[in-house]
Amino acid sequence: MSARIRRFIAFWRAKGTVATARLVRAKLGAAVAGHPVQAIQDAAALRGAANRVQTTVPELLGKRFVAQEPLRTYSIPRPELPRVSLVTDSIGSGSLFGGVGTALLFAALLANRMNATLRIVTRTEAPSPANAAQILSAYGIELVHEIQFAFAAHSGADTGLLPAAEARASLDIHAEELFITTSWWTTAATLASVPPASIIYLLQEDERMFYPFGEDRVQCERVLRNQQIRFVVNTRLLFEHLVATGLTNLERNSLWFEPSFPKTLFHQRSREAGGKKRFFFYARPNNPRNLFHIGLDLIDRAVNEGVLDLAQWDIFLVGKDIPNVSFGDGYVPERCEGLDWEAYADLAGTIDLGLCLMYTPHPSYPPFDLAASGAVVVTNRFANKQDLSNYSANILCADLNTDVLVDALRAGVALADDNETRTRNLAANGLGADWVQSFEQTLQTLVARR
Repeated sequence: MSARIRRFIAFWRAKGTVATARLVRAKLGAAVAGHPVQAIQDAAALRGAANRVQTTVPELLGKRFVAQEPLRTYSIPRPELPRVSLVTDSIGSGSLFGGVGTALLFAALLANRMNATLRIVTRTEAPSPANAAQILSAYGIELVHEIQFAFAAHSGADTGLLPAAEARASLDIHAEELFITTSWWTTAATLASVPPASIIYLLQEDERMFYPFGEDRVQCERVLRNQQIRFVVNTRLLFEHLVATGLTNLERNSLWFEPSFPKTLFHQRSREAGGKKRFFFYARPNNPRNLFHIGLDLIDRAVNEGVLDLAQWDIFLVGKDIPNVSFGDGYVPERCEGLDWEAYADLAGTIDLGLCLMYTPHPSYPPFDLAASGAVVVTNRFANKQDLSNYSANILCADLNTDVLVDALRAGVALADDNETRTRNLAANGLGADWVQSFEQTLQTLVARR
């Protein structure tokens, strides 16, 4: 086979029939016109040409750390009313629990305290006004002024039906506007676009623990060590852990608060007389810190050893992306996903015993949600998170050892059956019940330092 034919076949395989036909027509036309005919390159040469296309370092970094892409902003004259802008990934239904809900409440109360408007800026999903209204309504918080919404998508966001250019439109900002950020990456994106002194970073976990030792962890820690922004930390427990693990800047530029669980939302619900007791497992397989598979193994052992007698207990797996799974000899638990805020609180009010694992220093919200609703909860110890009885004596902490945790579940079953002690512990718990009080000292300090 001649070299010319081999190059032709290589070109066809590399480029396809349409491109090959186009090339043949061009060469025939050149031959008819008497022009020189260029030789067909072989596949290796074609690949080499493609590999010579260069990518700049900023382009590579932009693709690697897309969530940190700076907000596209432009300045406007200062309006009559000040403004607080909350920057978060999403307020979609799957994102509202825990930290995002707290961020909405904090931003709303700060806006009211400043006599300001509130704007919610999302980066991965177009904001849902209905979801924001649901959270504020559930907690009885009314905004003094209007609420605004903006979708400032980064390049990696799913813009849905919106054209990419519209979703990534520039964001208007003005002098003295405050920005509440909700993660190290939204903080990094905002830092690139506004003065550091205008940023309040609502820090609700040791976010370094989201990653193995590598570039993401380094980028995260750089933001956490920032000396110019202000931090508001969720729980004294987390604050003390962060300072003890090297973030000493937080001693100077942060405040902390304890969360609240209003009795209007979190309380015991009436149950059918004679029905089975209810067991709750916080099930999030795609959030490694929740130790999903360890939790499944614990439940399976508790069932097989008779700690959880399935003649007396129903099991509920509550979370997201929960696979089909069975326990013991084939018992199929009830999976609860996509619950709205009030449906979740209604379920929590029917639970007798919960297992909520969190492999970080923050207690996480489900143990508090359940304890505030009258349930007993088993959770794990971690670092300075050794004993949560100051929040509620119905929260039992145990080391991350399978036998120890099974024993803790056994103790949890006994306490759940002891209605007198369980009720007394509920009445004496130290959990806050009013978000205005939770944030009062923080709000006073932030407004005074404006």
